[in-house]
Amino acid sequence: MEQHVLTDKNQFPTDEVIHGHLGKSKNLWLSLFAFLHDNHPDFNQQWRFYNDGKRWLMKVSQKTRTIFWLSVVEGTFRTTFYFTAKAGQAIAQSALTDDLKRQFTAGKRINKITGVTIVYKNRQDVEHAKELIAIKMSIK
Repeated sequence: MEQHVLTDKNQFPTDEVIHGHLGKSKNLWLSLFAFLHDNHPDFNQQWRFYNDGKRWLMKVSQKTRTIFWLSVVEGTFRTTFYFTAKAGQAIAQSALTDDLKRQFTAGKRINKITGVTIVYKNRQDVEHAKELIAIKMSIK
């Protein structure tokens, strides 16, 4: 079971704090954010403490469109992308794993959206995130 971190409302998640929790997945974090900064400099990253979940979450957005949500857990991090049914064909035809595709097709719908979550364990997970970002950007 994942151990949630960044639960202290008074401790802003600085790079030093985050990197202290990431362990071996720090390189995956650096790779993801290098990709974002190089390819999507218009994306905004904003940390906020949410009382309902009692932890800090990062929202990555482009203007008013949310691209994904990020949370840090002990030893790694997770991103969740939310899609409407419009993304179905793009996700089905993508190079994503069957598990990620199944999250979309069989996952719990909240109103009209379904989440696809990546828990970062290896380099391929960063590639999946790039694919989900591309899908998100292609949906109008």
